[in-house]
Amino acid sequence: MNQKQVNKQQAYRFKRFLRKAYSAFNSMHRLVNIGVVTGCALTCLHVSLASAQTTSNEQQQKVMEKELDEVMVTASRVEMPINQTAKLVTVITKEQIEQAPVRSIQDLLVYAANIDVIQRGGHGVQADISIRGGTFDQNAVLLNGVNLSNPHTGHYSFDIPINLSDIERIEIIHGPSALIYGASAFSGGINIITKKSADYKAYANVESGMHKLRGMEVRGVAKAGITTNSLSVGYNSSAGYIANSDYDLYNVLWQTRFRLNESKIDLQLGYNDKKYGANTFYSAKYPNQYERTSTYMGSLKGEFGSKFKIIPIVYWDRHHDQFDLIKDTDKGRNYHRNDTYGANLIFSYESRLGITSLGGELRKEDIMSSVLGKPMVEPHRKYKMYDDRTNASVAFEHTLSIEKVVLSAGVLMNHNTLLSGKYRFYPSVSATYRPVEDFNISSSWSKSTRMPTFTDLYYTTETHNGNSGLKPEKSESLDLNFKYNKSFFSAYLTGFLLWGRDMIDWVKVNATDTKWASWNLTKVDTKGLEMGVKFRLADVFPVLGEQSSVSLDYARMYQTSDAQNMISLYSLNYLRDKFTAQFHHQIYKGFSAGWYFRFQKRMGFYEKYENLVKVGNEHYPAFSTLDLKLNYKYNDLQLNLSMNNLYNTHYFDRGNIPQPGFWLMGGISYTFR
Repeated sequence: MNQKQVNKQQAYRFKRFLRKAYSAFNSMHRLVNIGVVTGCALTCLHVSLASAQTTSNEQQQKVMEKELDEVMVTASRVEMPINQTAKLVTVITKEQIEQAPVRSIQDLLVYAANIDVIQRGGHGVQADISIRGGTFDQNAVLLNGVNLSNPHTGHYSFDIPINLSDIERIEIIHGPSALIYGASAFSGGINIITKKSADYKAYANVESGMHKLRGMEVRGVAKAGITTNSLSVGYNSSAGYIANSDYDLYNVLWQTRFRLNESKIDLQLGYNDKKYGANTFYSAKYPNQYERTSTYMGSLKGEFGSKFKIIPIVYWDRHHDQFDLIKDTDKGRNYHRNDTYGANLIFSYESRLGITSLGGELRKEDIMSSVLGKPMVEPHRKYKMYDDRTNASVAFEHTLSIEKVVLSAGVLMNHNTLLSGKYRFYPSVSATYRPVEDFNISSSWSKSTRMPTFTDLYYTTETHNGNSGLKPEKSESLDLNFKYNKSFFSAYLTGFLLWGRDMIDWVKVNATDTKWASWNLTKVDTKGLEMGVKFRLADVFPVLGEQSSVSLDYARMYQTSDAQNMISLYSLNYLRDKFTAQFHHQIYKGFSAGWYFRFQKRMGFYEKYENLVKVGNEHYPAFSTLDLKLNYKYNDLQLNLSMNNLYNTHYFDRGNIPQPGFWLMGGISYTFR
């Protein structure tokens, strides 16, 4: 097909993923057997206009379908075409990020299917992210395949030094993924992949809005010999939408890629700093809480070979936290510093018998604190408590493709120094069957585990009692996926079961208890459905623009547990229903709009406070929100106007912490070529 002759109605080949180093999940070098991509890179595919000739349309459709089949995903140790994979994954592209009315990764995940985002402070201040009814401590969070999950508490898992302009794509695996991400991926994992190419020289963005909101991002890219280098700096602040909800956020990220023929080495160094009012974040008794956190991180990763690959990774991550129970006073003030060191080594070999991978990881986590851990013999500065642990794991996996069937099996062998005994084993198996080109059926079964955080073990205050005797969580899960994909229309349906044992939660046994206690619940079982459709509208309604689309996603879950009448702080307050709808369309040349609707219903209840006094227990109400972003693009200049919570819904994700009402903000950006 001669693409030059097609002119404006040409079929664009989706080459970004075709077995390249930057293909989906390649930063992990681990195979995720993905069953579905929702809200995925299909958004970036330019669909030809309906006015093209019939022959041309048929040729374009064949090209697009062929290229879609070749999309490579590697969330394990091998690459695999997306139509042969078995676990559900959501992929969010850089184009979707540009279209969305958001200012942080946490805000963006609000629109993702079956992702529960519990905002304490919006715009990247703090949010608890959970997948498939899990808790915020049960997800692995990675930056370019480097595990940055915080062992102190999952509240800080997104204290990551990254700006939205850095992101190439975000990939979310639904369901337990111990074989893929390691022991921390109890209910799923989120891998943030940054841009590595030098498509432009510099990018600058400034924003302003209600509540004295202001922000800026600057990113520069330069090639020098065998290296590609980038530096991004970001700053965001606001006076807050209610008392004590102000914030100041800073991000700096440096990246260097060394390219040596087919091999490459990636270096990343980052710094994140946050200062914010934490109005009732952890207790409704204290509305004047305050927090300051900072993160330093660095990693070095290589990839060598083709059929026989070697991927070494070394990384370090340090997180500081100062918490004040009452702002600008010493009351309840505590300090924490936790370090995470790790080294991975992965081997994979491709032969006639399939692809075999073997990998190992050694990871040490420690914390120095004024309140968490065991007493130190000699206190160090502000710290008088300390604890550490080391996790060692080995993973083996083999993937075999036989015509229309793909089979994969593996096992994670894991040991943590906090546990007695030898290695524990967590197997995983999956199968994918593709009876016809556009449809596949897949299923997977796996076991997983999670160690308690240092907060679970030791956090004892006026409102909480930690439990140093906690056992690790364990789970077993089963998925069944159906996927249909054509150039105009795609759909998916997933059913899942998860049997959880020794699940960790903060509970009150009796309503009269004054403190939350950290417990192992004997069991929490979850079953659910995830479904969605996407229509790419250009063929039917060319007036809406080449990238016009409608996406509808819905998730429904049901949990049972042995908690009986216990009051749960986290685990049992799961999101039963979540429905999202997105509509993107062109208004006029260069002008476009994106509409984002969300409805959700949370189960469980919370302790309601009025004037700092508990007045009873309240069930979480259902609510809906509507957001809008208007964009205008002229060459390399772009202007946008975002309107969040258009009909000013009063709602909260965590009890007693009201979320913002209507919020108007706008920005301007320019790309220097």
